[in-house]
Amino acid sequence: MNGKLEEPKDEKPRDIRARSFEYALRAVKLYQHLQEQRDGAGWVLGKQYLRAATSIGANIEEAQASESRADFVHKLGIAQNEARESLFWLRLLSETQIVSSTKLNPLLGETEELVAVITSIVVNAKKKQRR
Repeated sequence: MNGKLEEPKDEKPRDIRARSFEYALRAVKLYQHLQEQRDGAGWVLGKQYLRAATSIGANIEEAQASESRADFVHKLGIAQNEARESLFWLRLLSETQIVSSTKLNPLLGETEELVAVITSIVVNAKKKQRR
């Protein structure tokens, strides 16, 4: 990583599975960066963020193999919660200045977009579930 956080690619994957996977890769790189800094608080917050951020994609993948629409909604709901939690940890990393807000802003933006996309999928799936 060479001390730099990766900027997002110019073109984001349109598929939520691919997008959440790319997001997880960026989370791993941020965690590796925090480990290099040897800051105790950064290690702890980074680990919390890593768990939440990688869980987003894992739950989206699980939803693809759901046994029912209710199961699909439930698993995507978990992904939605993990995305919101990821946003919390990123904001904390930024506000404590463990990582500069300039470096985190692209990742914060992507996290907010993931929350919005997953929320939209959950809302639409719930509407279909009620039919």
